Amino acid sequence: MNFLRNTLAVLIGLAVSALIITIGIRLNPSWINYEAMSPFQQWEKVLRSVEHNPYFFVVLLISSGIAATVGGVVTAIIVKYAKVAYAILIGFILLFIAMLDIIIFPYHPTFYKILIFLTFFPFAWIGGKITEVIYERKKKRNRRLQK
Repeated sequence: MNFLRNTLAVLIGLAVSALIITIGIRLNPSWINYEAMSPFQQWEKVLRSVEHNPYFFVVLLISSGIAATVGGVVTAIIVKYAKVAYAILIGFILLFIAMLDIIIFPYHPTFYKILIFLTFFPFAWIGGKITEVIYERKKKRNRRLQK
């Protein structure tokens, strides 16, 4: 049962992260020049159109950091044990997807390629730690009330 719960937690955390990153990309309507909400089919076209616009990649880094943190928190809330470890797993999976993106589409600036390594893993870890600290405080408060 824990395996299903943990798998579901990781999938939900990834879905929340993907939603936040997609919303971050769509913040500026001039970056997205297609009607349908299908970023994966149009991603190469988007990257070519913003290739010389560093603000797009800065927003993408910021939304990726927020997404990794929130995805880590969501995952850590759902899993029963090893909350930080599963949050870090979200960061690793997101980093792997970002690395595939960089390898497949060569339109990313160098600063993005470097900073993406410093974004997903630490922010996902922070999301797991936030949840762990909240749960530990809750346990301490419950112990004090039981005495």
